[in-house]
Amino acid sequence: MQVSIRRYLTPRRRPPAGLSPDSRVSLLSLRSAAGQVFLLQVVIVVLLVVAAVVSLVLQASHDALQQGRRESVVAAQSFANAPGVVPAFRSRDPSAVLQPRAEAARKRAGVDFVVALSTKGIRYTYPYPREIGKKFVGTIGPALEGRTVVEQAGGPPLPAGTGTAVQAVVPVTDSRGTVVGLVSAGITVKNVTKRWMPQLPIIIGAGAVALTLATAGTTLVAVRLRRQTHGLAPAELARMYEHHDAVLHAVREGVLITDADGRLLLANDEARQLLGLPTEAEGCHVGELGLPERITRLLTSREAVTDEVHSADDRLLSVNKRPTFPHAVRCGSVVTLRDTTELAAVSGRAEVARERLKLLYEAGVGIGTTLDVGRTAQELADVAVPQFADVVTVDLLDAVLQGYEPTAEGWRHLRRVAISSGRQTMPVHPLGEVIAFLPDTPQMRTLRQGRGVLEADLHKAHSWQEQAPDRARRALERGMHSLVTVPLRARGVSLGVANFYRAGNSPAFEAEDLSFAEELAARAAVAIDNARRFSREHTMAVTLQRSLLPRGQPDQDALEVAWRYLPAEAGVGGDWFDVIPLPGARVALVMGDVVGHGLHAAATMGRLRTAVHNFSALDLPVDEVLGQLDDLVVRMDQEEDSDDAPDDHEERNVTGATCLYAIYDPVAATCTMARAGHPDPMVVGPDGTVAFADVQASAPLGLGGYPFETTEVHLPEGSQLVLYTDGLVEDRARDLDAGLDALRRALEEAGGRTPEESCRAVIDALRPAHPSDDIALLVARTRLFPPARVAEWDVPSDPAVVPSVRARCREKLAEWGLEGIAFTTELIISELVTNAIRYGSPPVTARLLYGRCLICEVSDGSSTSPRLQQAATTDEGGRGLFLVSRSAQRWGTRYTPRGKVIWAEQMPHEGASAAADHAPVDVLLEQFGDLSL
Repeated sequence: MQVSIRRYLTPRRRPPAGLSPDSRVSLLSLRSAAGQVFLLQVVIVVLLVVAAVVSLVLQASHDALQQGRRESVVAAQSFANAPGVVPAFRSRDPSAVLQPRAEAARKRAGVDFVVALSTKGIRYTYPYPREIGKKFVGTIGPALEGRTVVEQAGGPPLPAGTGTAVQAVVPVTDSRGTVVGLVSAGITVKNVTKRWMPQLPIIIGAGAVALTLATAGTTLVAVRLRRQTHGLAPAELARMYEHHDAVLHAVREGVLITDADGRLLLANDEARQLLGLPTEAEGCHVGELGLPERITRLLTSREAVTDEVHSADDRLLSVNKRPTFPHAVRCGSVVTLRDTTELAAVSGRAEVARERLKLLYEAGVGIGTTLDVGRTAQELADVAVPQFADVVTVDLLDAVLQGYEPTAEGWRHLRRVAISSGRQTMPVHPLGEVIAFLPDTPQMRTLRQGRGVLEADLHKAHSWQEQAPDRARRALERGMHSLVTVPLRARGVSLGVANFYRAGNSPAFEAEDLSFAEELAARAAVAIDNARRFSREHTMAVTLQRSLLPRGQPDQDALEVAWRYLPAEAGVGGDWFDVIPLPGARVALVMGDVVGHGLHAAATMGRLRTAVHNFSALDLPVDEVLGQLDDLVVRMDQEEDSDDAPDDHEERNVTGATCLYAIYDPVAATCTMARAGHPDPMVVGPDGTVAFADVQASAPLGLGGYPFETTEVHLPEGSQLVLYTDGLVEDRARDLDAGLDALRRALEEAGGRTPEESCRAVIDALRPAHPSDDIALLVARTRLFPPARVAEWDVPSDPAVVPSVRARCREKLAEWGLEGIAFTTELIISELVTNAIRYGSPPVTARLLYGRCLICEVSDGSSTSPRLQQAATTDEGGRGLFLVSRSAQRWGTRYTPRGKVIWAEQMPHEGASAAADHAPVDVLLEQFGDLSL
C-alpha cells in the first residue's frame, strides 16, 4: 500500500518560496480556482472604487453647496452690517463709496462676488465696473421685506468664471428698521466642485493597494494549496484517491475510521469480514453494530492502543488504534485489525519463555539485596509468587541460620523461614516451626538426590500426605493440587529446600517448570550461602569486638558514665571506647575508630585499646599517649606491607585510626584533651547549654611525625562530656553538619538527665534504620572531689619537718575516721616526704585524697624517677620504697610540667588486715626519728 501511493505523496522538485514569473502566471490562470478567485476580487475592487467616487462626488457637491450657502450668507450679512454702509447707501454717489469696500470684503471673505443693490435691484458695486448700474439677476422681494434670500442663479461674468452661482441677498436697514439697500454675496458652482476633487486620487490609490493585496493574497493561497497537495493537479488527486481506495479494500488488514461521536465513517472489506459488519454499517454508531463488548469499548474510547489482542468469535485480533488528529480537541480514530489466530500457539510459548526470562532477571535483582539469611529466603518466595507459583515456602537448616556449615545429619529437621502466598492463607507449617520430614517425603528425596522432585497431582502424592494428614487434607480442600520441591544447593552443599505450590485454576506443574524451579533455586541458594557466611563472620567479629570492649564500669569517683555500642549491619567496625581510672582520682576517657570493617578492624581495635591501657598505666600526658599510638599504627602498617604477609591478606594498606584521649581531674575540675582526626566532643553545661569542646584537631593516627595539640577545658560539677564516633552523626542519608545539629538538639532536649538517659535519648533520635557504620557513644557527668576530703601541705626542704607532716597526717585521718590505717599511711607519707627532701628538689608538696580509696601524693620539682630495689642486710638505707610497695595496694610515679608526683593508694576497709600484715616492720617505724636512715 505504501509503495502504491509513494509517487503521489512525494512533493515535486520546485521550491515554493522562489516562484518564477511563469509559475506565478500559471497560479493566477483563469482556468485555475486561484485565477477565478483573483478575477472576482478585481471586479469587486473596481466596483468598490467606482461606488466610492460616485458617493464622494455627490457628498462633496452637497457639502460644498451647503458650505457655499453658509459662506455667502455670512459674507453678505457681514458687509450689510458693517459700519458706514447705511450712510453710504444714502450718499449722493453710493457706488463710489461702496465699490472699493465691496471688493475688499470679497477678497477677505473668499467669495466670488459682493454686490450692493438699491431697493430697486440696481447694482451699486460689482467686480467688473461695467456691470454697475445694471439690473441684479436674482430674487430681491423677500429681502426688501427684511428676510434673507439664498438661491442659485446665473449672472454676468465674474473673476472666477461664468456659471451658476450660489448667492445670498440680505437687506441693509437703518436704525429704524427701514430697508435702505440690499447686499448680495455668492460663490460659483465651479469653485464648489474644487473641494472634492483632491480626494479622488486617494480613493483610486486605495483601490490600487487593495487590488495589489488581493493579488498577493491569492498568490500565497495558491502556493499554500500547491504545497498541501504536493503540486498535484485535480486529475492526479482523483487518480490517487482511486488507487488508495483500491489498496484500502485489497489489503489483508482491517481498517476502521470513526468520528469523535463514535460513528463508523469507513470500514474496508477485511474489517467487515473480521468483525462480521453489515453492508450498511457506515454511518451507524459503533454500539449499534452488535460487536463484542470489549471491541465496542475499544472503538468508542479515546485511548491509543498498540498490539492489543482481542477475541472476536473464534479469532484473535491484534488491534492498533490511533487518533486521526492528535492535536484536535475532538477527533476520530483509525483502528487496524490483524488476524493472529494462527500465531497464537507459537507466540504463547514465546510469551511463556519471555516471562520466565523476565522472572529470572527479577530474581537476580531482587534476591540477595541484603546479607540476612531469612530476608534472602523471603525474597525468593516473594519473587516466585504469583508469576510462577501460588504458594512458596522455604525451609532451611538451623546451622545455616546460625552461620555454621550445614551437614547431612540435620536434613530431617528444617526450620520454616519464609512463606509467600498470592491466595488466601493456606494450611502450611507456620514461620519459625521446625519440621521433621519423613524419609519418603518429596523434601527428603530432593535433599538426598540433589535435584528437584515434581508432584504434579498432590491427590496422588501419598508420601506428602503422610507427613501431616490433617494439614494436607485441608490444603487439598482449598485447592492446592501441584508441588515442585527443589534443593537449595551452593558450593555442593544443601542448605534447605524451596517448595512451590499451585492451587485453584492454575495449571499443574510440568517438567519444564521443574527445570525452571531448579534454576531459580540455584540462584537463590548462592545468595543464601553468602548471607550465611557473612552471618558467621559478622557473629565472630561482633563476639570479638564485644569481648574487647569494656564489660563493666571501673570503680572511680570522678565521673558518672554511660555508653552505647551498636555494630553496623554490613559488618563490625573498629569503634572502641574506654574508661580508665588514673592515680590522683583522675579518670581517662578514650574514644577511637579504626578504618575498615570486619575481623581485621576488630583485631586492630583490640591492639590499640591494649596499648592505650599500657600507656595510661605509665600515666603519660595526653599528647604523648596519642604520639605513642601513632607510632604503633605506623608499625602496624609496616607489618601489613611486609613481604612476609600473604598475598590474599585482606585490607592491606588500610590500617588507620582516629582517637580522642581525655583526662579529667575532679580536684581541679579540669579536663585535658587531645584528638587525632576524631570528631570534636560536646560539652553539656549544668544549665543545659550545648557547645563543642573546641579541641584542636590533629592528624589521624598512622600518618606519623605530626604533633598533637592539647586543650584544657574547665568543667563545672554536673557537666556532661559527650564522646562519639562518626557513625552516630554521619551516614549515606545525612551529612556531617546535619548529624551534628541533630546531636546538639538531642542533647539540648535531654538536658538535666542522667548519662544513661542521655545515651538512650541520643540513640533514639540519631540511630539510622540501617546503620552502615559502627556507633559508639559515651556520656560522662562530672563530679568534684569534696574539698573536705582533700588535705594538702607545702613541705619545706628540711628533714626535720617530717615528724610534723606525720602528725598532720594523723590528725586528718582521725578527722576522716580512718584511724585503722593511720599507722600505714604515716609510714608511706614519711618515706615519700623523706625521699623527696633528700633526693628531689623544691617545692615539695604532700597531699591526701580520701574517696573510694585513700591516696597519698608527694610531689617535688625533680624529674628523677625513684627505683624499687632490694637492700642488703648490711645496707643502712634503701628500704623505703619497699615498705611503700608492701603497705599500699598500688603505687607509682607520674610526671608533671613542674616535676613528678609519687603516689600510693590504700583501701580504707582493708586497713586492719594491712596493719596486721605489716606488723613485722614496726621496729623500723620507730627508727624514723633517726634521720640517718
